[in-house]
Amino acid sequence: MLTIRSSRGSSFCDGVSRRDFLRIGGLALGGASLPGILQAEALKGKAPGGRSHKAVIMIFLPGGPSHQDMFDLKMDAPSEIRGEFKPISTNVPGVQITEHLPKLAQMMDRTTLIRSMVDCDNKHDAFQCLTGRPSTNQPSGGWPAFGSVISSLQGCADPAVPSFVGLAPKMGHMPWARCGEPGYLGVAHGPFQPNKGGAAEDMTLNGVTLERLGDRRALLQSFDTFRRDVDASGIMGGLDTFNQQAFNVLTSSRLLEALDVSREDPKIRELYGKGDPNNRDDGGPKMMEHFLAARRLVEAGARCVTVAFSRWDHHSKNFDALRQDLPLLDQGITALLEDLRLRGLEQDVSVVVWGEFGRTPTINASGGRDHWPRVSCALLAGGGMRHGQVIGSTDRLGGEADSRPVRFGEVFATLYRNMGIDASTTAINDLTGRPQYLVEPGCSPLPELV
Repeated sequence: MLTIRSSRGSSFCDGVSRRDFLRIGGLALGGASLPGILQAEALKGKAPGGRSHKAVIMIFLPGGPSHQDMFDLKMDAPSEIRGEFKPISTNVPGVQITEHLPKLAQMMDRTTLIRSMVDCDNKHDAFQCLTGRPSTNQPSGGWPAFGSVISSLQGCADPAVPSFVGLAPKMGHMPWARCGEPGYLGVAHGPFQPNKGGAAEDMTLNGVTLERLGDRRALLQSFDTFRRDVDASGIMGGLDTFNQQAFNVLTSSRLLEALDVSREDPKIRELYGKGDPNNRDDGGPKMMEHFLAARRLVEAGARCVTVAFSRWDHHSKNFDALRQDLPLLDQGITALLEDLRLRGLEQDVSVVVWGEFGRTPTINASGGRDHWPRVSCALLAGGGMRHGQVIGSTDRLGGEADSRPVRFGEVFATLYRNMGIDASTTAINDLTGRPQYLVEPGCSPLPELV
């Protein structure tokens, strides 16, 4: 980490310090390297939409949400499978979802449900939901996250705002708290992570506070010292970009203001509500403010924002936990979608909500559902897509896809298309110089949505 300290020690209304907001995660700010910028310019005339400010908000539900109790209730199944919840009708004829998502039910015409996600990696990890790829058989350097690819190909929409921002908080099980790694694209395209940091990673620009940022000589000397302390393991390739983007971010208030939700209209903040900042077990907090911060960030210029909300790994007391979390998720998602609409961003900003896998059809002896990678669900909204529909279905027990199986790569190909990128023809060289396409072979944008 690299931190610019402030001598004022001021805090925002939620107790997060000014220093925490200015911590730059992973030596990367999501900006493009010069080759990345040149590549984006070369693609500018080829991709529909060019460099227009499209954006994606990716909401990860750590632990694997129970698809049978949210979006795919099986009322004709035996009691040990159908669970305790009742379905309610939505504003799309013939489509029902759980009674604990009533606000979303009245916005179903602005969303699309996928009930048949089939190629889950079967790991408690955000990796596949961030990359569209399984974590096995990775190329040298590893698969880059969606936000890193966007950073590489399109750069920053605003030089003072990172292209890729990750809002996942610390969790007991840190693979759930991934914001997305840059993989073979290098550190210049990693996410800006305002919520992460630690003493061992907290590398400070020696003696330079925010109040001395105007002293460019002192700042440059501190960067030189920092550079000498970094080994030659590949990080050095991103430092020129890091230098430039760090200046842009740290000498502008635009990013800081976007992250400071206390600046928002109180009526809008009330729309999102308040959650619980405490971690639960090995999971994360229920930060309703992160839904709002995501909207503020894309409006300020971020192209991709990742969010991780609460904990959904309910091997016991599944229904008690869902009674607590589903209303909060309902409020957070619908507030975000309505806020995007009110600000004229709904057509430009794509939203995806999902977890790493589904849950077992049969309820176990502890009243929970266990891991089930054979099928899971996803919710899509915005992005100029055709909504008000359900894609795919599962069998009577909710355990297998029986129509229109959907792969992660198909969803990612759709999101890339929404950003003006053709995933089937766009390739980026990995660390060995081998071109790598953005999605797995055979994955095209979902025709139902485009």
